[in-house]
Amino acid sequence: MGKQPHLLVEDGELADIALVPGDPGRVDRIADHCEDAETVAQNREYKLVNATYEGVEVTICSTGIGSPSAAIAAEELSAVGVDTLLRVGTTGALQEGIAIGDMVVATGAAKDEGTTKRYEDETVPAVPDYEVLSALSDAAESREEDGGGAVHVGPVATDDAFYAETEAYVDDWEAAGLLAVEMEAAALFTLARRKGMRAGAICTVDGNLVEGTQKGETDDDELPAAARNNVERAIDIALDAVTRL
Repeated sequence: MGKQPHLLVEDGELADIALVPGDPGRVDRIADHCEDAETVAQNREYKLVNATYEGVEVTICSTGIGSPSAAIAAEELSAVGVDTLLRVGTTGALQEGIAIGDMVVATGAAKDEGTTKRYEDETVPAVPDYEVLSALSDAAESREEDGGGAVHVGPVATDDAFYAETEAYVDDWEAAGLLAVEMEAAALFTLARRKGMRAGAICTVDGNLVEGTQKGETDDDELPAAARNNVERAIDIALDAVTRL
């Protein structure tokens, strides 16, 4: 098998466990928490770094924005032997009282995107692997004494159209009890299940749609300060979960 066409990696080049942020810039941010970081490949929205954390080998791979590019990453990571995916991202809250800087560990994702429908019926659930979910939840609980935002555990929505999230959509998601909306989890959970992989997701809240707050619109202010600070905490929780897996 040759190099994968998008990630530009071959079988055996990556670790068994991959942290998958959306933003390529966050790859280096995660790598800064690790040792022996080495860039393996970079192409389009995909940047891949191998590193070690507390003696555990880990790959960090960005997926870009949205389910289509996340699904490509999952397909090609599976093809080269990765067996576990941990999404470390950001999300918009859908319930009152969830603050900017809080974290959400997803127990499932509504398939309000188009990618998974090309793989299977929309009634098939998009859920994380139980071991990964437990590792993220346990790691979050063990770090509660560190302070920072609260950790919420529950279902989220995955949506394709960032600028088409109307009040009606938000009202429906809120009424359904969904905690937050993001753009990749449903695809990662679905592809992982179909490929025999494990997957989970932890996201930092960067705005609250029902309270009318949202992340900034410039590069320097993409994330509010509370979210920027607690992205570091989410990274630590995800890496702690890696050691538990």
